[in-house]
Amino acid sequence: MTRQFTAARASGEVYALAEGPVWDPARERLLWVDIDAGAVHEGRLDPATGAVTATTAHTFGGTVGAVAVSADGEFVVAEREVLTRVDTASRRTELARVLPPGVRSRLNDGAVDPAGRFLIGSMALDDREGQDVLARLDGTTCVRLDEDLTLSNGLAWSPSGDRLYSIDSVPHVVWERDYDPVTGRTGPRRELFELAGGMPDGMCADAEGNLWIAVFGGGRVECRDPGGRLLAVVEVGAPNVTCPAFAGPDLDVLVITTSASGVDVAEHPGSGHLFTARVGVRGLATPYWVPPRS
Repeated sequence: MTRQFTAARASGEVYALAEGPVWDPARERLLWVDIDAGAVHEGRLDPATGAVTATTAHTFGGTVGAVAVSADGEFVVAEREVLTRVDTASRRTELARVLPPGVRSRLNDGAVDPAGRFLIGSMALDDREGQDVLARLDGTTCVRLDEDLTLSNGLAWSPSGDRLYSIDSVPHVVWERDYDPVTGRTGPRRELFELAGGMPDGMCADAEGNLWIAVFGGGRVECRDPGGRLLAVVEVGAPNVTCPAFAGPDLDVLVITTSASGVDVAEHPGSGHLFTARVGVRGLATPYWVPPRS
């Protein structure tokens, strides 16, 4: 029987395209991005109520697809074409160029692998298909894992780290491949399942190895086992749901980002807000990003 949950609106602020929530346990803060505003946000999560209070914003010159944090509090930020390091003194340094200058694509969703490497995907900004990438940052070198994507999106790993799950949103496909958590070596990519009734967007995994997938255009988050069986649905009061992540000291609060871009906010007043839900499971701890040695 599929479990049913309803998320509660958690933020007072509205974001054009909120994405990529990340829990930073050392500093007990929540991070997320507003892609269209080119901003990385910091905030506080009240585990008792699920409320999120924004505290700090870091703005950049273009889009910001994703952020990850190190154990010391440094950021790696996916700007439109490059990855930028932001140290604890807020100094910014370009780490690596992922996309060639001027390409009609931008960096999109990213996540940290079990060994602390940052993975980042890209998406087309025009009608091109099958020309975008998923890349892994090894030090300051980008290694491309895929070069045939259209809208690279959610990333997650199995609890043991031996499988990588990834989404290409336009064909609605969730992919799986073997993954060596020590070396980052990958096996052949294989289709796990397709998701209907909306476009699969961001994704995270829980401690039981199940996948929680935001359904953009579907107003929900779906929990599916690695075989694709639907286990739970979280209804969200906004149609364009972008990404879930487990947060809080016990990793038992599901934080969900949404988008207000292109939505009639009068008809869908929850659009652009953050939402939270308790879904009866705990998430996998997000590994800290390991910056390259200076």
